[in-house]
Amino acid sequence: MAQTPIKKEIVDGLINDLGIQDFAKATIREVKQVAAKAEKASGVEFIKMEMGIPGLPAAQVGVDAQVKSLQDGIAHSYPDIQGLPELKQQASRFVKAFIDVDIQPEGCVPVCGSMQGTFASFLTCSQADKRKDTVLFIDPGFPVQKMQLQVQGVKYETFDVYDYRGEKLRPKLESYLSKGNICAIVYSNPNNPSWICFNDDELRIIGELATRYDTIVMEDLAYFAMDFRRDLSRPFEPPYQPSVAHYTDNYILLISGSKAFSYAGERIGVTCISDKLFHRHYDDLSARYEGLPFGLVFSTRMLYALSSGTSHSAQYAMAAMLGAASDGKYNFRNEIKVYGERAHKLKEIFCRHNFHIVYDRDLDQPIADGFYFTIGYKGMTSGELARELMYYGVSAICLITTGSHQEGLRVCTSFIEDHQYAQLEERMKLFAENNPI
Repeated sequence: MAQTPIKKEIVDGLINDLGIQDFAKATIREVKQVAAKAEKASGVEFIKMEMGIPGLPAAQVGVDAQVKSLQDGIAHSYPDIQGLPELKQQASRFVKAFIDVDIQPEGCVPVCGSMQGTFASFLTCSQADKRKDTVLFIDPGFPVQKMQLQVQGVKYETFDVYDYRGEKLRPKLESYLSKGNICAIVYSNPNNPSWICFNDDELRIIGELATRYDTIVMEDLAYFAMDFRRDLSRPFEPPYQPSVAHYTDNYILLISGSKAFSYAGERIGVTCISDKLFHRHYDDLSARYEGLPFGLVFSTRMLYALSSGTSHSAQYAMAAMLGAASDGKYNFRNEIKVYGERAHKLKEIFCRHNFHIVYDRDLDQPIADGFYFTIGYKGMTSGELARELMYYGVSAICLITTGSHQEGLRVCTSFIEDHQYAQLEERMKLFAENNPI
């Protein structure tokens, strides 16, 4: 066997030093730490694919608007807990322009990134009806959302959607909802980490069952319009970003500034609550929060208790970005489509050297190229593959940490640089030689 680019003793020693007993369950931060330390100890550049951080400059239209607001003195003022009126208006417009759904501005509430949006949504949904105390994840998904529920002490259930696409989704979903204890259904679309994209038939199933069983759907749109198989970037023109909002009134849309606008550092997003849900009165919420409806509990209780509002200047940035996109002056897809181009090149390299794409199809279509994709290697478990790749200076997280039941890894394209394709080709060629199938 040929020598690996990084000595195994270095990687194994670092994993032991960090107290990681099962590398398959290592968190993103732990994998990142091992990679950084191994890179320093070995002097070998790592190809880092574990962190889902934007690898592009922030949208200039947002930066300009935020800087101007600061120069105008906005930093001295507390933001309104309901949000900047201009941002609420532009968020409502954006949802109409790119999803073709009508939500009143009052239901569009700025949050400190979708992370805070999901945290506050979980709190509100789980308290709305005492009989419904459990959240259902359509996995794989973002691991930190389950951590949020762990922090809150809220129960959750989960299933891997791998074998339940299309019409198969209906009986699987109903098997959970029929128990009567599910307060919310959570998924991302496009999906982190698999990059599957639910189509309208699947979203209709989710929406119809959410209405029948009176369950709230939390649709995480962190990767808005990033199904690069279709151009979803033309405002007020089809095709639109697919959404469950067309098929039920029981929904919350989580729109993030982090990926579509590369504005992750300012922690800004918008939680868009349907008009009907925003004004709905739940007996248990009314008893606990002075008769307030769902939407005002979300904003004036949950968000107020969490952070007393969202960064004032960042709201000006988000308003400008959403407005410019809706006006057709700023095509955010053109800036971020490089992620899809990177994924295409990376997949070719991995597959050329005996890897396979784990979540490889969207029903009858090949999976889209985007921010994430998934890889596996015959005969290796997730943990074995992740650890082995570290010896070749490649870091990624295991699918098990995302709720997937498949053996493989999540690969993120955001930090890949042009010179690293040749590095990956060389290293994966050696990997295949050292690990014949």
